[in-house]
Amino acid sequence: MISFRFAVNVTPKPGILDPQGRAVEGSLGHLGIHGVSDVRIGRRAELTVDAPDEVTARAVVERLASELLSNPLIEAYAIEAIGGASSAVGVGAEEG
Repeated sequence: MISFRFAVNVTPKPGILDPQGRAVEGSLGHLGIHGVSDVRIGRRAELTVDAPDEVTARAVVERLASELLSNPLIEAYAIEAIGGASSAVGVGAEEG
């Protein structure tokens, strides 16, 4: 078995009300940030799948994304393959 890392990004479908996105977008002017629009707030799940190949691993992630991690009526999801280590960055940390 080989370990594969994936991320599942879940966001509200177009046309679905996104109150968090609207709140963030409404606050941008107070921060002096202009030219940003269509803010959508979602969530991200990162996971490791042990499988004989990437196609099999991706099929597992596809099933998890469609049946567990998202609500197909109101949310869309995108699956991406990521590197071996978590892509999480500390709060407030900047790469330099």
